[in-house]
Amino acid sequence: MSKDFKKYLILGFLFFFPIFVYVFLSTGINNFAKLPVLTENVKDIKNIEGNILETSFKDKISIVAFWGGDINKKKSEALNLNQKIYKRFYEFQDFQFVVMHNKTESEAIESLKNELISGVGTDLEKWNFISTTQSNIKMIFESFNTNIELDSNYSTPYVFIVDRDLSLRGRDDDEDIGMLYGFNSQSVAEINNKMVDDVKIILAEYRLALKKNDSLFYE
Repeated sequence: MSKDFKKYLILGFLFFFPIFVYVFLSTGINNFAKLPVLTENVKDIKNIEGNILETSFKDKISIVAFWGGDINKKKSEALNLNQKIYKRFYEFQDFQFVVMHNKTESEAIESLKNELISGVGTDLEKWNFISTTQSNIKMIFESFNTNIELDSNYSTPYVFIVDRDLSLRGRDDDEDIGMLYGFNSQSVAEINNKMVDDVKIILAEYRLALKKNDSLFYE
């Protein structure tokens, strides 16, 4: 191999390699870093009984919990989610928590909220507690179409990610269980090892979409 050929080969590599890396990264974000849609068109909560502020899943990234009539047993789950997820991501503009609970649990909810505020100094601005009927809790939950069931109190320790378009997001190839519809909020390990990553992915996905829209706007 001649010296000239080697020189041109090296120059060609130096020229094309950065282009290859750029193309790979720009397409990789779109193709590989999206959180799978597991269920489309989940029911919105905007018009259900008890939703005084008309909180909606639409145009929000929502972490959704179904606590039913089991609030006194939810302290550890609330603290896990608050410390590991809410405090880490609540500053994202369209991020919110939605907790659906039985309307008979109002006193227990107020006690839990006070503990989050006074005990760990949480700003509850983006915690939305929806006090409603068991039938409404069941209706919204069943629209998620998961392999998880509510218990006799219309409660589950699993929490879910719903995107701005009313789609349930999760994993379709989880290394442990395959289809991962929700995250066990009783497990700090599962929150740390799976949920944190998935929330990061969906927020990054929307940040990228916003940047693309901005670039189109200013072209």
